[in-house]
Amino acid sequence: MTTTGEDHAAARGGPWWWARWRSAALDVGLAAASALECAFEGVHFARDAGLPVAVGVVFGVLAGSALVVRRQWPIAVVLVSIAITPAQMGYLMGIVGLYTLAASELPRRIIASLAGMSLVGMLIVMFVRVRQDMAQGTWDLGDWFVPFAAITTAIGMTAPPLLLGLYVGARRRLMESLRERADSLERELQLLAERAEERAEWARGEERTRIAREMHDVVAHRVSLMVVHAAALQAVARKDPEKAVKNAALVGDMGRQALTELREMLGVLRSGDGARRGEQAVPLAAVGVAAAEAAERAADEGEGPCLSELEELIGQSAAAGMVVDLSVEGDSRGYAAEVEQTAYRVVQEALTNVHKHAAGAKTYVRLAHRVSEIAMQVENEPPPEVSSAASARLPSGGNGLVGMKERVTALGGVFVSGPTDAGGFRVSAVIPAA
Repeated sequence: MTTTGEDHAAARGGPWWWARWRSAALDVGLAAASALECAFEGVHFARDAGLPVAVGVVFGVLAGSALVVRRQWPIAVVLVSIAITPAQMGYLMGIVGLYTLAASELPRRIIASLAGMSLVGMLIVMFVRVRQDMAQGTWDLGDWFVPFAAITTAIGMTAPPLLLGLYVGARRRLMESLRERADSLERELQLLAERAEERAEWARGEERTRIAREMHDVVAHRVSLMVVHAAALQAVARKDPEKAVKNAALVGDMGRQALTELREMLGVLRSGDGARRGEQAVPLAAVGVAAAEAAERAADEGEGPCLSELEELIGQSAAAGMVVDLSVEGDSRGYAAEVEQTAYRVVQEALTNVHKHAAGAKTYVRLAHRVSEIAMQVENEPPPEVSSAASARLPSGGNGLVGMKERVTALGGVFVSGPTDAGGFRVSAVIPAA
């Protein structure tokens, strides 16, 4: 894991403007070396200027000590080194100051200006000094040596620290840029991981809702009819044994159908090949993927309910004692599997609700095939005051209408439900055909 800018700033542990104690020790050591050099050169300066030696030494120590602030004020250090160049002192301070200046974040024009001033000052001082030495007879190499020595010395003491400082500064900025990019990438990865976790949690919630809706739609209708038939069987068992036998057969058929559909749903949840059997826990997201794949396979194979089975569905409710009137408008045609399944489930759940809440009420089922959509409506009249089927006391979980609305809106349709003015209840849905 990389170090972010805030952590990097918090890691500063040096005194004053230094980031580390090691940097402070290095600057203090360089300042001491520069002060010692300037003090030694101050002796010659004092003698040449006719000043007391102590004055030259103190001046040299004070001037050389300016190197201690090179990181905080590099311009001041370079200006001091240029100022004491005529006194022929401060060579170490000039070299280190130029390096620090070039490696800093200052504008290039300021660095170039101060480097040019340092080069010109060193060139003039060296030209005068070499000329004086040759005039005193110290060197006898010809007049060409004076400009050659001045130029080479000035360039040698200016160019190397300047170029090295520029290289170090560029490399430092590159490393800072790479560190910032790494920190930014790490933050982005963390954000992506958090969003992925949120999406996974959302997907798990959606899958739980979808599985609960499927289980409710598959089992609730069959079990509701079984309860209704069982109540009717209990009422006519002694009075009409033949009808009781018929109701018992219907209960058995309903139970087998419910078990078959429940087994298919469990097969969807268990789909995932044998590789998943050895795992102790299967993530719900994987269950959702397996369920979606199995649902697609079931739709392709035509295993899901379709509108052609609607008459059989209504016949089962009629056999349970419900008076159902079915009317179909328009020419019947084939729809997408998910459209037919949704339409079937809406009618199925609406009839189940009539069994639960309005047993014995007459029910009207209307189906309309339109150009670009299919519409369905299930409406029941008010239930009678006394109903033999009312003794079934079917429980209600309150999820039927919610599941129907979720199914319809998922396909871009419109779902409306509510009581009628006559005291009954109406469920309406419109689903796009495409």
